[in-house]
Amino acid sequence: MKYIILLGDGMPDYPIDELGGKTPLEYANTPNMDFIAKNGTAGCVKTIPDGFPPGSDVSNLSILGYDPAKYYTGRAPLEAASIGVKLLPTDVAFRCNLVTLGLKDGQLIMEDFSAGHISTEEARELIAALDKESGTDEIKFYPGVSYRHLMVWKNGKDKLKLTPPHDISGKGIKDYMPKGEGADVLIKLMSDSQIFLNNQKINQDRKKNGKNPANSIWLWGHGKAPAMPTLKERFGLTGSIIAAVDLMKGIGIYAGLTPINVPGATGYIDTNYEGKADYALKELEEKDFVYVHIEAPDEAAHNGSLKNKIKAIEDFDSKVVGRILKGIEKFKDYRIMVVSDHPSPISIKTHSAEPVPFAIYPAKSPLNPPFNKGGEGGITGFNEKIVNNPSIKFEKGHELIEFFIN
Repeated sequence: MKYIILLGDGMPDYPIDELGGKTPLEYANTPNMDFIAKNGTAGCVKTIPDGFPPGSDVSNLSILGYDPAKYYTGRAPLEAASIGVKLLPTDVAFRCNLVTLGLKDGQLIMEDFSAGHISTEEARELIAALDKESGTDEIKFYPGVSYRHLMVWKNGKDKLKLTPPHDISGKGIKDYMPKGEGADVLIKLMSDSQIFLNNQKINQDRKKNGKNPANSIWLWGHGKAPAMPTLKERFGLTGSIIAAVDLMKGIGIYAGLTPINVPGATGYIDTNYEGKADYALKELEEKDFVYVHIEAPDEAAHNGSLKNKIKAIEDFDSKVVGRILKGIEKFKDYRIMVVSDHPSPISIKTHSAEPVPFAIYPAKSPLNPPFNKGGEGGITGFNEKIVNNPSIKFEKGHELIEFFIN
């Protein structure tokens, strides 16, 4: 049996007046996801346990079958695994965004949490320079992809309250600076970076070219290294993960999945959708399980772009889901799941914690009631209406994968 999970990050949303009261998922043209929902087994899953932040780290751990209450220690330790940074037991890792801060009404605001989706080449040069400037025997900066990077604090403090930068887009940063034991160290690093980065030639050139400069770092998502059993140990499955972002690759590594780098995979709306699908099918020739993550809908939501979110959803459907549906027929036995990790409503430009829809094809008989067949009162497509009237619901997100595999 071949298993593949196709995940569109942040696809669910709230009804939008501009779309006639529909959500982007309802409005978008998604014949392939709709086919899976109408002809497979559809339901909903609560990926964010009560009391946890609605992040992609928590939700994707759930979907891969890891109870966040038991295994979640923070976002940055997962990304550290992807970058190849081995954490000692007393190390604390931090996600280090390159961001653009601006002035509004006399205060600094979070103008752009991604510094204009700065290129990886530019960002790596800036992070290397910052490490040389501010790195010490205890503090070390590591380059990642685009605006997403890593800082490790040897014997650091972890009883801190930190805020994701995409949660405060357009807001003043004063009330969202680090709080707790060790916050003074982080605040100094962030403040010092503003002066240093602003003077870098890369940022001077970006401003001249009308691009947002990476004029500050923003530290968040901290934690220590987790200990997790692999999917091979749990289910006897070999597998791979295909994603553009270090977070997902890191989760995959801890789960025992091989991260596959696809040329042109960016984590944005210009990502190589077809390449991800083709690489996934190739991996299934040798592996039992593949997890394909598409970041683009979530990024569009964080940027408040309804147009780009709809486009990202439609591209995911046609260039990934449709391509997989056609290509996977060469395998005798297979099972596909389409799912999202959390809603990312355009109206709030960040994540929310409501349950999300999933659909599995072929249907898992006999757990496929007539409700799933569409028609009056039935499922007519892959969208949030499945959540409102599910035939199957998982209150504990980490239990979904057991249903999918077994």
